[in-house]
Amino acid sequence: MADKINVLISEEEINKRIKELGEQISRDYAGKEVHLICVLKGGVFFTTELAKRISLPVTFDFMSCSSYGSGTSSSGIVKIVKDLDESIEGKDVLVVEDIIDSGKTLSYLMPMLAQRKPASLRLCTMLDKPDRRVVHVDVDYTAFTVPDVFIVGYGLDYDQKYRNLPYIGAVEL
Repeated sequence: MADKINVLISEEEINKRIKELGEQISRDYAGKEVHLICVLKGGVFFTTELAKRISLPVTFDFMSCSSYGSGTSSSGIVKIVKDLDESIEGKDVLVVEDIIDSGKTLSYLMPMLAQRKPASLRLCTMLDKPDRRVVHVDVDYTAFTVPDVFIVGYGLDYDQKYRNLPYIGAVEL
């Protein structure tokens, strides 16, 4: 590895917290089917691990949004790269994101999904970086709040590298 990466959240801490979130979501959606929308690419690791810990029927769909280039900060322009395959009308939808920092992507995505008439619409993020927030976003479930450092691992990348790390780390830039 060419970059220096410091562990912020261990694999064990991540697994413990995802288990807790799965239990909470199972209680909150008791008697319902949860339709998870994974925001690609970074959200895939968190979404699959979370789904395994939800004790209710779960269905999936995937979206890909982009507001990053090859740098380390948001471009501010949100682009839908891949939209949903199926309608969410009447479904209990939980959007699953890897990280919320500026809030721009989710402040665009959540109202757009709400217009598609789901029965309910909530947001779950693995990581929340509130110090970077420029747009308010209501987050229903947060695994971890993190400092304003550049984060990789567990699905998050630095120029498409380090997604496969089993922990959350900070890149020394």
